Amino acid sequence: MRDLIARALVSLLRLLLPAEGRHSAERPAAPLAPAPVSPWSRPWTAPSAQEVRAIFKDEHARELPDLQRERIYAAAFARLGVDYDFPTMPLGSLVRREQVAA
Repeated sequence: MRDLIARALVSLLRLLLPAEGRHSAERPAAPLAPAPVSPWSRPWTAPSAQEVRAIFKDEHARELPDLQRERIYAAAFARLGVDYDFPTMPLGSLVRREQVAA
């Protein structure tokens, strides 16, 4: 118990009264915590509004049946590298998603 109290007092004194002199330079400096990264520092990776409008206003896709049109939309978004998870028509009876247990 005395050893624990002594260690706590020594570490407290080191914080309050930092050593000065030639022996203090031998002790390595405490590593600094990395600065938090702002999400705004990296470029925008989602498709632009013009690209999305071009996909949904495609005249060829508008003439197709609903299911084929959704497949065209999904393929166009896949070319852009985006997962198309929000269908514009209710596909509950056509597409069944299995939930993955985490």
